Amino acid sequence: MRRQEPPVTAVQHETRRRRWRRLPLTLLALTVVVVGVLVLAIGIPTLWRYSGESVRHYADPEAHFRHGSIGSEPASGLPVRLWRVLPELFPEHFGGKEGEQGRGEEGYAAFGFLYAPGDNLGAGDLPIGVGTREVRGVELGWFNCAVCHTGTVRESPDAEPRLISGMPSNNLDLNGFIAFLLEIADDPRLAPDSVLAAMEEQGQELGWVERLVWRHAVLPRVREGLLATRARLAPLLAEQPAWGPGRVDTFNPYKLIQFDMTLADLSEGERIGTADFPSIFLQRPRQGMDLHWDGNNASLQERNLSAALGAGVTEESVDHASIERVADWLLDLEPPPSPHDPDAESVAAGKALYMRHCADCHGYQEDGRYVFEGERLGEVVPNERLGVDPARLDSYTEALRRDQLTLFADDERYRFRHFRKTDGYANQPLDGLWLRAPYLHNGSVPTLHDLLLPPEERPVAFVRGLDVLDDEKGGFVAPDCTPGEPLDEGFCFDTRLPGNGNQGHAYGTGLGAEERAALLDYLMTF
Repeated sequence: MRRQEPPVTAVQHETRRRRWRRLPLTLLALTVVVVGVLVLAIGIPTLWRYSGESVRHYADPEAHFRHGSIGSEPASGLPVRLWRVLPELFPEHFGGKEGEQGRGEEGYAAFGFLYAPGDNLGAGDLPIGVGTREVRGVELGWFNCAVCHTGTVRESPDAEPRLISGMPSNNLDLNGFIAFLLEIADDPRLAPDSVLAAMEEQGQELGWVERLVWRHAVLPRVREGLLATRARLAPLLAEQPAWGPGRVDTFNPYKLIQFDMTLADLSEGERIGTADFPSIFLQRPRQGMDLHWDGNNASLQERNLSAALGAGVTEESVDHASIERVADWLLDLEPPPSPHDPDAESVAAGKALYMRHCADCHGYQEDGRYVFEGERLGEVVPNERLGVDPARLDSYTEALRRDQLTLFADDERYRFRHFRKTDGYANQPLDGLWLRAPYLHNGSVPTLHDLLLPPEERPVAFVRGLDVLDDEKGGFVAPDCTPGEPLDEGFCFDTRLPGNGNQGHAYGTGLGAEERAALLDYLMTF
């Protein structure tokens, strides 16, 4: 047992005070100087380190697109050191089992995140779509444009995945990742002792000053931020069907986080706005078109800045130069050519049909290149005529538009001016069509073949989140599934759930079987 020290008496206190008074003046001065030097030696470097910001720059524009910061980290980011240990702390969410030693087998690939060639979590690398920025001495990581707009394709089940920048992120289960972060907000494994021990075991070295900062400032702030986000988002997510891979609710989380709304502030009809990630190839010809699925803005700059806000930037943290660099690169980014090689005679017959029935709204393909010409290309079609699922359209409200117009009000270069409430969905250009399955704005139709069928004949439930090309139907392999039953891979998408309807867009469905087959062959060349 530890020996108990006797209590200090009043006499002893007085004796110590007398001794202190008898210290020579020079020794007193020296003591003050030594203490001051120690404070300066530790304090100034610490203050210097834990202040300001720095960001990594990439010479290659595609590397910048995939890994560069857009300014989302200060308000939304997680410490990079924490990104690296989360799979070890919570292996059951990363392809492992709870309580097992070591990182979950899949790492962030368990949520559909992708890695650049040669990168992996084991080497300390973060996935594509996570940019980094050092903020007050702590390196933070959070989303950039590539997280929603980089995907993979395989031409056969045995082929290596081909990584393509600019296509929809067909792998990413963003809903699942967000739900994971909200779930662990109050988990004991996120407590400082647990996290610091995991960092140490992983070989992440922290000095004693850093440990103090992480224990008493960094990690408590992470937990507080996750709890605050959970309080805002969890009630909304609980009301929505799971998004599934390749999809996001564009504007409802935006309302809750950017504009401090609560679920009670949202009407019943606007609470589900889940839609597919779009492709972002060839932005230059899209200037002036009605952008977003519902065509609510014709300004590329405002659309890009709005998307960045959705990814976690704020008016204060946004990195305009970085976003504009990505936007400039995307102006002329072409999709890779379709690998499908249907019968030339059938393609010619299909093109003739397409030019009569589809080109005015969607442009056309000519000699291997997409032509951005069409009388109604990029214009909104009222949903009264189109007849597709209205949830995404209804989720964008006049009230949200008014709130958006208050953003960047003090800076004429970036102030929002062009947002509007529409009554339908925009006619989309079809460049890179082979990479954009499933189809319709909400991804409710798995293949081009199915899109040409009458709505009542389209699959009711199918697997999405796969990346093997379907050389017969166009799009990705998407077998039928039964909701609620386990799958080896992918996500069972149920078109009967709110926001998931596969009705409408009945164009081409009245053609005969031979004509539909020819039209399909032509579409597969896009």
